[in-house]
Amino acid sequence: MRFVGIEAGGTKFVCIVGNDKGRIEKRIEVPTETPKVTMGRILDFLEEQDLIKPIDAIGIGSFGPIDPDPNSAKFGYITSTPKQAWQDCNLVGMIRQKFDVPIGFDTDVNTAALGELYWGAGQGCKHLVYITVGTGIGAGLILNGRLQHGAMHLEMGHMRIPHDRNKDPFDGVCPYHGDCLEGLASGPAVKARYHVDSAMHIPPQHPLWDIESDYLALAIVNVILCYSPERIILGGGVMKQKQLLPMIQQKVIKLLNGYIQNQSITEIEKTIVLAALEQEAGNIGALALAKLAQSKV
Repeated sequence: MRFVGIEAGGTKFVCIVGNDKGRIEKRIEVPTETPKVTMGRILDFLEEQDLIKPIDAIGIGSFGPIDPDPNSAKFGYITSTPKQAWQDCNLVGMIRQKFDVPIGFDTDVNTAALGELYWGAGQGCKHLVYITVGTGIGAGLILNGRLQHGAMHLEMGHMRIPHDRNKDPFDGVCPYHGDCLEGLASGPAVKARYHVDSAMHIPPQHPLWDIESDYLALAIVNVILCYSPERIILGGGVMKQKQLLPMIQQKVIKLLNGYIQNQSITEIEKTIVLAALEQEAGNIGALALAKLAQSKV
């Protein structure tokens, strides 16, 4: 089988061609311009690859909001995104004009979660949550080996968490909620709070990381209590701060305060882990999405 994975990001599109083991054969990166320009280059690349050896299925993990419901008339659309050129863009439809193959379509974070399940830190699990902490905060949920949606795709990054303004008077950067999780703990929140170009410029011993780990631990406790995952996988640029993971693990145990007596909590270092695929989680996850779409035919 020959699969295509497309990671549709707000800054760039990454398109890979690979096999059912997650091995990448070919790769192209294209800046996110207009749908016509960006998808034109992606489709040209895929047509070249299809001539070499036919493509069997395509997976797309996209920035959003999107419509991932196969029964919806808007399935495959990027919907009300702030990126005006991409509003109401029929991404799947543009590909189907050229390729009559199964196409999987989901959020970028759900897709990354699937990649970690198949070939990353989630291997062997049935229930996991993938959380990316970077330009935004998003989460993908897998229960019983299946990607989860509700009436719409999940938006765990915007959960409301306790905000101690005595400890952290920062108002937050989310244009919708101010001090939701993303507003307080995303990369832009870190940069805005301390007026730096990158979170990597803030030293490990800075008190910021105590605040950051507070927020992420609070969010993870909510996730544990709501979904009881076997594994919580943390990715994104902010998590490159190596001191964060153990701080989060310890605070999660403290916040739960002995309420849950389960191996997933008593062995917290095995439960809350860093992403294994790192920056490749999205595009390799899209390859997994293609594999999943093919399996349903």
